[in-house]
Amino acid sequence: MARTGLVPLEIAYYSMEIALDDRVPTFSGGLGVLAGDHVRAAADRGLPLGAVTLLYNQGFFDQSTSGGEQRDAPVRWRPSAQLEELPVRVAVVIAGRRVEIRVWRAIVEGVDGHGVPVHLLDTDVEANAPDDRRITDRLYTSDPFERLRQEAVLGLGGPLVLDTLGHQAISVHHLNEGHGSLVPVALLARRVAGLDPAGALSGGLARAGRADLEAVRRRCVFTTHTPVAAGHDRFPPEVAGAVLGTPVLDALRAFGCLEEDGTLNMTVLGMRCAGFVNGVSLRHRDVTRRMFPSEHVEAVTNGVHGATWAAAATASLFDRRLPGWRRDGAQLRYAMDIPLDELRAAHDQNKRSLCADVRRRAGVSLRPDVLTVGIARRFAAYKRNDLVLSDLDRLSAIAKRAPLQIVFAGKAHPGDGEAKEMIRRVLSAIEARPSGVTVAFVENYGMDLGRLLCAGSDVWLNTPVPPNEASGTSGMKAALNGVPSLSTLDGWWIEGWIDGVTGWAIGTSSAAETDRAAETDRAAETDRAADADRAADADRLYRVLEEVVAPAYYEHRDVLTAMGRRAIALNASFFSAHRMVDEYDRRAYRRALGGLASSSGSPTGRASSSGPCGRRGPAPAAPRAPGETIRR
Repeated sequence: MARTGLVPLEIAYYSMEIALDDRVPTFSGGLGVLAGDHVRAAADRGLPLGAVTLLYNQGFFDQSTSGGEQRDAPVRWRPSAQLEELPVRVAVVIAGRRVEIRVWRAIVEGVDGHGVPVHLLDTDVEANAPDDRRITDRLYTSDPFERLRQEAVLGLGGPLVLDTLGHQAISVHHLNEGHGSLVPVALLARRVAGLDPAGALSGGLARAGRADLEAVRRRCVFTTHTPVAAGHDRFPPEVAGAVLGTPVLDALRAFGCLEEDGTLNMTVLGMRCAGFVNGVSLRHRDVTRRMFPSEHVEAVTNGVHGATWAAAATASLFDRRLPGWRRDGAQLRYAMDIPLDELRAAHDQNKRSLCADVRRRAGVSLRPDVLTVGIARRFAAYKRNDLVLSDLDRLSAIAKRAPLQIVFAGKAHPGDGEAKEMIRRVLSAIEARPSGVTVAFVENYGMDLGRLLCAGSDVWLNTPVPPNEASGTSGMKAALNGVPSLSTLDGWWIEGWIDGVTGWAIGTSSAAETDRAAETDRAAETDRAADADRAADADRLYRVLEEVVAPAYYEHRDVLTAMGRRAIALNASFFSAHRMVDEYDRRAYRRALGGLASSSGSPTGRASSSGPCGRRGPAPAAPRAPGETIRR
């Protein structure tokens, strides 16, 4: 790993998906984008961190909406055009067969030149059986047997890959969601008896004691990202036994890591095997504690990577007015010094770019002088992406006095019929052509489109059914670009919302409502979303849109621009990936590293440094262009 900016690794970060670049289509949405921002912020901070994920040869899927519904097809791309293949192979035993894994690598470069390696694991190797070559074909396959085989590649293969590459100094293993929960199982097996030459879990795993488990727990961090029951992977005993083998399940049962009926719940496994467990917002922490009352759960609220998500005009403005913002997101606190006319000019430029992109991608002509509402995220029943279209007649009545443009983007999982139906409703509304309202749906929502939508919209709309939104980060990206949010009070928005200051709320923040919602049966999430009082929330949404948002846009534009400036200063400065990674470093990583005294005398075992978070590596370099994060 002789590459400029790389240092010996101490922290491993495992995620089923990591969004590096649209040219590397190995992510589906929020989880992967958050993971990518975590890696980018770690690179800026100079953390000795390396990441592990899977390489999906067919991506998530390529989306088209021909015929009024979502159609999905495999993504066509060449990994060798974007990634570096490393000259190593490792093998693990999955479902009783030896599966060989090859390794690709990307280097994410930080603002000061520090490099964070991202390792992508791939089973499409000639030595493997045809069925095993397809393990890493598609992201988030619906088949539980295939899903657990993928998670075995990540969790069992990931630590082995890092060890084979010579990273024996890794002392912290961060599991980003339950997909990586087999990592501590691999660590425990290695601690007790190692791995055999074929990569099988040794029978010695059964000899592991509580002291062994506790030693592994001290090294592991677990982050859960969803309060929705369907988001926690659960595998019945027959599937788990077929993939991992009965001895492994017996050992996990002995440690209390299985459910009473023998079901392997990956969230439970991750929590039981980690010394630090967190949700991704304060609200999510509280909901997770109710879901898992026997676990101690803390909160590290998500953040976004400013240099990645600031659109070109925004970034140029920040470079002039807020030097140092690329290195430290907290510098955005001083956005209140930016003149309103300069912020307005940057937004107008971003909006023109969005209009041009929507015309190119969707064939819809938007006007830069019309109030534009952005709605872009994964389609799922509880997210209610189509709430704003609940009453087209009322929407048209609002638009007679205040013309509207609404831009949608997002994918529904191929196996999620309700989410696909929601997309059909959006496409149907486009065909209905409501008077005074222009509606566009842009296919294949990704990083580049997301940046434009968050920056070019005038208002960012988010309408999930509380308390199902763990965090949400699209609104943070909008705030970064000076775009206020209009959202139900859930996830991050409870922490970022100041009514009429950083945006607006739909509904109330009543603690009683929150508690009642949290007590609802978590297994009925889709029913609960479908049965929610859509009419009441739609009415609240329309009233705010008509009585507050539209007048601000058409009659008091400086007021709206000033709100966007406050969103940057108050929201973007805190909901930053720099702050998020600093919290993980201070509260979780250093806790695990605390016992490793180095010769330098650093209490965390790192080399002494004058920079934050024990930064190591080369001297500061010139700031890079927005989005310039991946190096071959």
